[in-house]
Amino acid sequence: MRRIILALLLSLALPVVAQSTPPKKLVPIPEPPEMPLPSPSPGTEQDAALEPQVTIIKRKEDTVEEYRSNGRLYMIKVTPHIGLPYYLIDNRGDGTFATRSDMDQGIRPPMWVIHRF
Repeated sequence: MRRIILALLLSLALPVVAQSTPPKKLVPIPEPPEMPLPSPSPGTEQDAALEPQVTIIKRKEDTVEEYRSNGRLYMIKVTPHIGLPYYLIDNRGDGTFATRSDMDQGIRPPMWVIHRF
């Protein structure tokens, strides 16, 4: 029993001894780097260049949305009168559009609406 009490007293005294010993050599902390400049506010010309241009075309009862970035057509969304919308995507940038069934290789993120608020 005495050994347990002695061990407990020594374990409580160790942090006090560690704090009382002087540190060897302290090195000053370097100054933090300067903060970067804030990004341009929304609505500037730079933001407008990054956003895609969307052209909506009505063909009979179907709606076709063409998505362009820097003047290049990269995606078409077709919303038929009856049925779910589908997408045509130019993956290679060569002007050939593939539907989801044509894109069997690689990662295919979901491109349909799950829920609308």
